[in-house]
Amino acid sequence: MGTPSLSPWAVLGLALVLVGLCAPCVVGRQPNFILILADDVGWGDLGANWAETKETPHLDQLAAEGTRFVDFHSAASTCSPSRASLLTGRLGVRNGVTHNFAIASAGGLPLNETTLAEVLREAGYSTGAIGKWHLGHHGRHHPNSRGKGCASGDGLRACGHLGPADPLVCLSGFDYYFGIPYSHDMGCTDTPGYNLPPCPPCPRHGTAARVARKDCYTEVALPLLENVTIVQQPVELGSLATRYAEEAARFIQWASDSGQPFFLYLALAHMHVPLTPPLPPIPGRGIYGASLSEMDALVGRIKEVADSLGKGNTLLWFTGDNGPWAQKCELAGRLGPFVGAWQRQRGGSSAKQTTWEGGHRVPALVYWPGRVPAGRTSHALLSILDIFPTLVALAGAALPPNRCFDGLDVSSVLFGWSDVGHKVLLHPNSGAAGKVGEIEALRLAQYKAFYTTGRGAMACDGSTGPAERHQPPLIFNLDRDIQEQEPLDVASREYQAVLPAISRAYAQALQDIAADNVSVADYSQDPAAVPCCNVQHMGCRCHGAQEATLDLHVQKRTPRLCL
Repeated sequence: MGTPSLSPWAVLGLALVLVGLCAPCVVGRQPNFILILADDVGWGDLGANWAETKETPHLDQLAAEGTRFVDFHSAASTCSPSRASLLTGRLGVRNGVTHNFAIASAGGLPLNETTLAEVLREAGYSTGAIGKWHLGHHGRHHPNSRGKGCASGDGLRACGHLGPADPLVCLSGFDYYFGIPYSHDMGCTDTPGYNLPPCPPCPRHGTAARVARKDCYTEVALPLLENVTIVQQPVELGSLATRYAEEAARFIQWASDSGQPFFLYLALAHMHVPLTPPLPPIPGRGIYGASLSEMDALVGRIKEVADSLGKGNTLLWFTGDNGPWAQKCELAGRLGPFVGAWQRQRGGSSAKQTTWEGGHRVPALVYWPGRVPAGRTSHALLSILDIFPTLVALAGAALPPNRCFDGLDVSSVLFGWSDVGHKVLLHPNSGAAGKVGEIEALRLAQYKAFYTTGRGAMACDGSTGPAERHQPPLIFNLDRDIQEQEPLDVASREYQAVLPAISRAYAQALQDIAADNVSVADYSQDPAAVPCCNVQHMGCRCHGAQEATLDLHVQKRTPRLCL
């Protein structure tokens, strides 16, 4: 696929000219969007949130020049479901993505789900994704190719821009992609970085076979993709942050020069392990602190480019996919005050994979000079689910029909006109006790109800805690008990007063989901789906400038312009 004689940027330019000619006209100037998603970042990893953190001067400046959201939540507390919800505005029980995809996954985010990139592209946007994808990389689930497939060309001909003999055009989700198809610990590298437990480097030709480690990928090297081409395998982790910054700057420059509005989705490798800080750890900050500083500098670089090239019309939104990975101990992030004390007392983690606040309450900053108030702190109950409908509304586009959305258009909160968000927010199980994807906790105003707790999310000491079902549910008042330490007494007036409202909200949510147009993700695995640059070489290693193109199984009946 692709046109080998053209650079990725030349191919991108041609495709966007064709799409832009047929994009619907939108009155007014559409804003640019930069969405930065950190991986496994803790609420307390920002100095603006937690005074003990000193490694984030650029993010703290972003907070000072924009609005900080302190009650902001991921839609799930693990990678794939959270990212699927971000890009669809729908919970995993609706979009079908309830747990993580594997390196051999044949499927991904269901193709009948419409992503934010698809909506914005149809509204005339240049769309780029840089970084971790983790929503399926095989066939049409690749970020360049997912969506409704290739158009017949009739629409373009009707616009008068294609003749009867012109090739068909692929209307893909993202015009440009540069990054890794899944987490950067899901493949070996030559310089593995810091991890717990440590993982060995990739095997080389002629080396003796090693005993496989449960927590390490030793057989297949981690690939780096530019569009559908593997450009490096294994990835050089130490330079990945720099390459992401360079590609992001290049995309912003290109989009700015093209005159079209752009959407850049930058999904960082930070702060997921293994950590590869560019310099030795600074005393008192440790490895994690050094890596946090690297992430902060990367965000600062993107802001600088946006300020320079975004023409004063660029919204930058920074947040995280879920809370810290507690079992990584000193290599995990900072929870701030959200320690989930009730669970900790019984063993197990209260962070990533759980429905405790530390698992899904994440940092969030929005910066848009002249539009989003500077130096403001919002306490509105918001979610990563809100990004989809909010950006769609700001772009002057329409939400896809025939489905329900869990996110809200929170433009009025961004602009400081309101501080009211969700009345009810649902928290699905992301790998702890219960069935993955099912709604196991619910937020109603300041009250948090748990129907299932424990087992599945490992703490630093190796404990997981007992699995427990709660009927009636545990209920915490977060206004008084942000550490989630002591649930309300079931016999108390407060508990009895709030339980009926919580029960109604829970029942209504389940009924709404059951009646919706829900999708089912394909979680089957196929060894042929593993990205491999050179099947003849141990670990799929590429030699020098050797590259390989992924097989996206596109029908070859007619020549097509596909990225």
